[in-house]
Amino acid sequence: MCGIYGLIRRDGDIDAARLARQRDLLTHRGPNDAGSWVSPDGRVGLAHRRLSILDLTAAGHQPMTSQDGRFTIVFNGEIYNYREIRAELEKVGRTFYTGTDTEVLLAAYKIWGESCLARLNGMFAFAIHDAGDAGIPPTLFLARDRAGKKPLYYAFDGHRLEFASGLK
Repeated sequence: MCGIYGLIRRDGDIDAARLARQRDLLTHRGPNDAGSWVSPDGRVGLAHRRLSILDLTAAGHQPMTSQDGRFTIVFNGEIYNYREIRAELEKVGRTFYTGTDTEVLLAAYKIWGESCLARLNGMFAFAIHDAGDAGIPPTLFLARDRAGKKPLYYAFDGHRLEFASGLK
């Protein structure tokens, strides 16, 4: 069990201290590590509380950003078939630096986009920020497992979107 929290503001005014405070309301879900990330434009903030299960090293720290810097993820859950997905991705040239299912999930999204969900066997809730590039605008993708075993609450008031794995 981990804790995730995110805030997206159209005005680009993410307060890093508030992001950390909201993240730390989820300490009971992840006592082993904590991290926060704010997009360069200040419009997206992602935060994570970690309960270390796979790859107990600091390599599993979240939010986790792809090697090219384009994608950033916060993830709560477990992908049971991540080893099979990892092997499939390695066959197409993807290199991995950790033993985490988080890195595999991030790579799967990078290669297959939203259709990666059809390949996942597990319980999960996650958010992936795609910074975009010259022809693609930035996006945020939120998902949870089909059975809803891992919670993902959200609220949108027209100007900001908040989401978390807990209601606090």
